[in-house]
Amino acid sequence: MTEEKPTSKQYLAELTAKHYQDAIEGKKRGELVAWSSSIAPQEFCETMGIHVLYPENHAAAIGAKGGALPLINYAESRGYSVDLCSYARINLAFKDMQECCFENIPLPDLLIICNNICNTLVKWYENLSRELNIPLICIDVPYNIEYEISPKRVEYIKGQFREAIRQLEEICGKPFDYDRFQAVMENSSKAAKAWNRAMKYTEYTPSPLNGFNIFNYMAMMVCMRGREESAKLFDMIADEMEAMVQNGQSQFPVEEKYRIMWEGIACWPYLSHNFKTFKQYGINMVGSTYPEAWTLLYEAGDIDGMARAYAGVMNNCNLERQIDLRVRIIEECKCDGAVYHLNRSCKLMDFMQYQLAQEVYKRTGVPYITFDGDQTDPRNFAKAQFETRIQALVEMMENNKAKAQQL
Repeated sequence: MTEEKPTSKQYLAELTAKHYQDAIEGKKRGELVAWSSSIAPQEFCETMGIHVLYPENHAAAIGAKGGALPLINYAESRGYSVDLCSYARINLAFKDMQECCFENIPLPDLLIICNNICNTLVKWYENLSRELNIPLICIDVPYNIEYEISPKRVEYIKGQFREAIRQLEEICGKPFDYDRFQAVMENSSKAAKAWNRAMKYTEYTPSPLNGFNIFNYMAMMVCMRGREESAKLFDMIADEMEAMVQNGQSQFPVEEKYRIMWEGIACWPYLSHNFKTFKQYGINMVGSTYPEAWTLLYEAGDIDGMARAYAGVMNNCNLERQIDLRVRIIEECKCDGAVYHLNRSCKLMDFMQYQLAQEVYKRTGVPYITFDGDQTDPRNFAKAQFETRIQALVEMMENNKAKAQQL
């Protein structure tokens, strides 16, 4: 009797458990553990054999499991403002409490960040560094005021990479293994290409991919993209999507009546509520900026390409490029509407979204709604508001479909 082949869902769960368990066991053996921001160059720590954990991932999992408030309340009792990113509040509290509803991850021996997402990370990790008395490696990536990433920026970022390598050699007490680095870059390149291939299935009509699963799949793109297992997972997902297309199947459990783009981070404490609301109206979230964020494409050995990839993440691009990206997503995924999450934790994107949404609408004619929320602080989201806004969006999308049928 042949052994049943595991599904991507099963393999994802296995890899997630392994990611945390390896770090926990490694810490017990005296191996180095780092905490890192989500889109920092993991290639360096992977090369040096450092276990890397991601507080953003960890906080999101805590929020999704409904355990954010005890940590948020503790952080605020320590004087951290309610206006501070809720990921930061959760992590800064966990540093002291070391207890949560999810994995109790080990405290770090070093920190490594890249400020290509936001500058909150810098102050957040400076606090961690000072309070834990551990080194902080910060890779500075200038904001792109131009549309393209200039050669001067690439050269500057390469200098940052060289300094990060020097610091890691000093912390680890051993030279950087450039042969190993080449292999890690190769794995990262394969993972990015496999991720891109898998996420492209949202462009099919109907989509075989339930867009909310992107939120789950991306965890591995954050924490294991320098390993062979991540490329294997995303190839597995793509193969499953292809089989679904051939068989007329989909992960989306009901008929796909409307296709929308979701803009912003998920509301992790209300993920189930959000999905059920969409499901009620036959709305599949097929467009998202998440796939773009982790499609860090470069070839092994191409340091310039690697620098350009980390500089070009969506949060680090000017408004014109951000608009073009959303327009392309809406057009390629054939979206009927757009949902913009005004995330109280993410001030940079919050302030930009009003103009972003208006400009995207002008160019596509695709209706949109906004709703107030937060990535992990449950106090900043109202179910009734979300439901009312989605109902309004459905009415607009239905009107557009009726007009199109009359032409």
